[in-house]
Amino acid sequence: MISFFRARIALISFGFACVCGPVSAFDANLQLSPEVEALKDELSAASLVLAVRREGVASAQDILAAAQADYGRLVSALYERGYYGPVVSIRVDGREAADIPPLARLGPVVRVDLRVESGRAFKLGVAKIAPLPEGTAAPDRFRSGAVAELSTIRDAAQAGVGGWRAVGYAKARVARESVVANHGRGELDVDLGIDTGPRVRFGALNIEEGSAVRLNRIRKIAGVPTGEIFDPEALERAATRLRRTGVFASVALREADTVRADGTMDVELALADAKPRRYGFGAELHSAEGLTLSGFWLHRNLSGGAERFRIEGEVAGLLGEDDEPDYSLQASLTRPSTLEKDTDLKLLAEISQLDEPLYFLRQGSLEVGFSKYYSEALTGDTALIYEYSDARVDTVTTLYSHLMLRIGATWDSRDDKLNPTRGTFLRAEAMPYYGLGDSSSGARGYLDARAYRGLGADETVVLAARFQLGTVVGSEIDETPPDLLFLSGGSGTVRGHSYQSLFVTTGGVETGGRAFVGLSGEARVKLNDTFSAVGFYDLGYIGANSGYDGSGDWHSGAGVGLRYQTGLGPIRLDLAVPVSGESDNSFEVYVGIGQAF
Repeated sequence: MISFFRARIALISFGFACVCGPVSAFDANLQLSPEVEALKDELSAASLVLAVRREGVASAQDILAAAQADYGRLVSALYERGYYGPVVSIRVDGREAADIPPLARLGPVVRVDLRVESGRAFKLGVAKIAPLPEGTAAPDRFRSGAVAELSTIRDAAQAGVGGWRAVGYAKARVARESVVANHGRGELDVDLGIDTGPRVRFGALNIEEGSAVRLNRIRKIAGVPTGEIFDPEALERAATRLRRTGVFASVALREADTVRADGTMDVELALADAKPRRYGFGAELHSAEGLTLSGFWLHRNLSGGAERFRIEGEVAGLLGEDDEPDYSLQASLTRPSTLEKDTDLKLLAEISQLDEPLYFLRQGSLEVGFSKYYSEALTGDTALIYEYSDARVDTVTTLYSHLMLRIGATWDSRDDKLNPTRGTFLRAEAMPYYGLGDSSSGARGYLDARAYRGLGADETVVLAARFQLGTVVGSEIDETPPDLLFLSGGSGTVRGHSYQSLFVTTGGVETGGRAFVGLSGEARVKLNDTFSAVGFYDLGYIGANSGYDGSGDWHSGAGVGLRYQTGLGPIRLDLAVPVSGESDNSFEVYVGIGQAF
């Protein structure tokens, strides 16, 4: 039996045990005292012996190394929970593992018994940390009478140091640690003293050589506020801006070790450039819409200022029901930190053709815009667009020429963009358009809101919901470019109905509407690490008037799906049937990458 308050154990690294010995399967048993029976899963996860046992067979030397390492691992896990007087016994075929020489010649191991006597959980007696800056408090758990979990003591120290750093004391540290265990009372007295050091201002940003991006552009993008009071969040934002460019493979910002006599502290920046060129492709198959192929080519750091030049194209409707395929080709140039450090400039030119069920459209556009990053989750964007369209609806061809101003905002707190399990997404967009020549003026608004919630400790069930709302005001239906009107049906709105199968009829002509409402709900159930099953229900509304007044039509669809998890996100297979509304098909099949929303 080994007591960790009375003896020291020399732990043998598990990785050192590479001496060959007999290989065998073995049994392993973990016995816990009643006080920590509830921690069995945590202690099992901490044990290397049990990990080796789960793998199947192992050499005797590997088993012994794991057993000898488990003394420290199990004790550390107990410390985390406030048990500071444990006794751990690990017997390999009846012999205490600590008494076996690490290179002893062993026969095949049959059984390993791990026994943990935890003793009682210690409480905090004295719980003190000082000094603390105004507005900073130790965690609520760090108080006399609370369980003395090691994580609580660690969090208190981090809160104290972090509080001082947040108000400019970059070199604050825990200078005094007094931790005394009183076994008679079962208490742990903790007294932590913080040395704040001087209040610091940002000094120079020192950039290591090696990046192809110009130094002045790196400084502009990073935006380290030289001369201002130190703020650790300012450094985090600087690193985020550099990573956001997409030009760097790695970004490392480090505070200088010393503070100058004038109270300034330099910041060291090490960058590794990403490969300057990249390309990619994608594919999606739909039973009615056919095959969609897409691809892009990207040039990073086009002229030394961290610019990104991208050409991308898409061809859709291959092998589908339309007479002609859809296509689009666009070229864009993005320049980060233009005007100010959190604002990017984007220039874009695009040509496209859309052969949709209700209209045929050829279009060209030029765009200049800015994106503003307010936080990690919130961005805003504004763009001035010139758009020329040649549209045919029914048998009537119309030319449109518009100057547009798009104003939008995006909130995205999802944990994973391709496979979210929690968080929210919100996109709101308003776009007034001014008609040139004979074209009419108006405005288009669109809202897309999504929410995700995982249920259970492992989030084996994820509930997802989506709400869409659209409106067109100012111009009549026959005066509005058809791609600005709203239609419903297909993978982006109501699955189970044909693509854009819900519309309005004006003057005997089938066309898009000026009002749109979309609702979708999904339950995603994780089957194992690779597969998930999905059940879903979608609703869509299209109306001729600008707002929802009930005069339009609804339709709905429901179905089931399967998700296959890959490193690029889940591969999606959905089978959906119409529930309400007219439909030409009895079911629809959808295949793609990523969740439906």
